[in-house]
Amino acid sequence: MHGAVMSWLRASHGGCGAGGHGGGGGCGTEGPRHWVGGFGRGGHHGHGGDAGEPEGEGFGGGSFGVRRPLRFLAHKLELDEKQVAELARILDDLKTERAQGEVDRRRSLSGFADAVGGATFDGARVKEAAQLRVVTAERLRDAVAGALERLHALLDNEQRERLAYLIRTGVLSL
Repeated sequence: MHGAVMSWLRASHGGCGAGGHGGGGGCGTEGPRHWVGGFGRGGHHGHGGDAGEPEGEGFGGGSFGVRRPLRFLAHKLELDEKQVAELARILDDLKTERAQGEVDRRRSLSGFADAVGGATFDGARVKEAAQLRVVTAERLRDAVAGALERLHALLDNEQRERLAYLIRTGVLSL
């Protein structure tokens, strides 16, 4: 059984029943709402806000999504509700651009494959696929620059300093 399911079962049944590992509350007293870990983390309330969450998850990296970077930055920068709402929009825009970049990457790979798969090498096709990668990189560059500009305008001086520290130390990857 997947680790996330086991974690959810333990949390929802308080460690009781088949496969339970004991510990924590009575059988089913806290219900499934108590589990807040996310897939494979099994975190619970009271174990620290970001327990089990790698600090390096930010704008980029493995599984880029809005919820985790949003929660991470809201906590680290101590954002108010209005700032969190705007940050969610900024991250959503970046997520959309990155998804489009992934589509373009796959399209360029297909172009490379088509260029070498035929009886003769198609140099024009390779250049076209390579140019698509350049255009995609420029679009992503502009999206990141725009997001940073919007973040700068959103944050106060102390929050900007914390954000700069997270970027500088590599905790937050762009």
